[in-house]
Amino acid sequence: MNEWLFLLGSALLFSLLIALGWRHLPNERFQMLAAVPIRRRDDGRWQGVNFTWYGLVLATAAVIAIGFTLILALAAGMAPAPVLALLLLIVGLCVPAARWAARLVEKKRYTFTIGGAFFCGLTATPPLILLVNGGCRLLDLPPLNIQPMLAALGIGYILGEGLGRLACLSFGCCYGKPLRQCGRVAAFLLDRVAVVFAAPTHKAVYEGGLAGVKLVPIQGLTCILYTATALAATHLFLQGSWRSAFLLSLLTSQIWRVLSETLRADFRGFTAVSAYQKMGLAAIVYGGLLCLLLPQPILPPPDIGRGLALLTQPLLLFGLQCAWIGLFLHFGRSMVTSATLSFAVRRNRI
Repeated sequence: MNEWLFLLGSALLFSLLIALGWRHLPNERFQMLAAVPIRRRDDGRWQGVNFTWYGLVLATAAVIAIGFTLILALAAGMAPAPVLALLLLIVGLCVPAARWAARLVEKKRYTFTIGGAFFCGLTATPPLILLVNGGCRLLDLPPLNIQPMLAALGIGYILGEGLGRLACLSFGCCYGKPLRQCGRVAAFLLDRVAVVFAAPTHKAVYEGGLAGVKLVPIQGLTCILYTATALAATHLFLQGSWRSAFLLSLLTSQIWRVLSETLRADFRGFTAVSAYQKMGLAAIVYGGLLCLLLPQPILPPPDIGRGLALLTQPLLLFGLQCAWIGLFLHFGRSMVTSATLSFAVRRNRI
């Protein structure tokens, strides 16, 4: 009963976030969240830096994913300290990797890639788990169970990327092809949910020249597919099917990454088959080998109530809040837009 209440509550929350995001975030009003003055110019106005809804949504999605991973790991009986140490290492690697990989593949300095960050995180996670387990032995702490931990991380990843795609609706990035370039059937089915960007600061406009054009809502489709898969994989996880939960998350995310890029119009590199598609295929092979080589542990069934006890720990909740602030400041500070601000006194209110 607790499991189904947890899944139903999560499904309702995610559905609400997706519906509101899909409807409102592509509007120009929901691109810039705030502009902060940083330097006074000679003409009396101020040069400002923009903080975006992209950063707010992405930070929120990431913290939800971290929290979800923590809940599942604790439900599987793992100790909080090793799980937190592992998550800190993975986030510390993947956050800068999101920019490094984009710079390497796209030759752009001020952009991010979740695909590149995921590939770095996936390849590094098994060694990082072994590193954390080595520290657990020195400190006499219970080690992490590798297969359940990978499954929890896989679910957290696909959930975080799924909800994080709402951020792309706000900034107008990761945009799809114009509907007119799709077949009649696809254009008919997607017409009512197509995305339209109009602001000159939307990436689909300034990079793709697609102002006012109905586009394939690739961000929303990815969001729905990934969050639904995360919930299905969570059900498998709570039944103790670690390997199935991990494979479902991995295969769905990476197969869709390969296929969905054929529906995207944004720049994906200089080759016909993008580096991100190649990373997706390599991730499938690597993840499959992990499942073949790692033993399937025999453990008691997870207890979701034990995992949800996390929500009663003030220190952990404070840590998640700090993580949100750090992620927002990193991803929310716009590097490709600027602001000019002026201030005046409202004389009629003196």
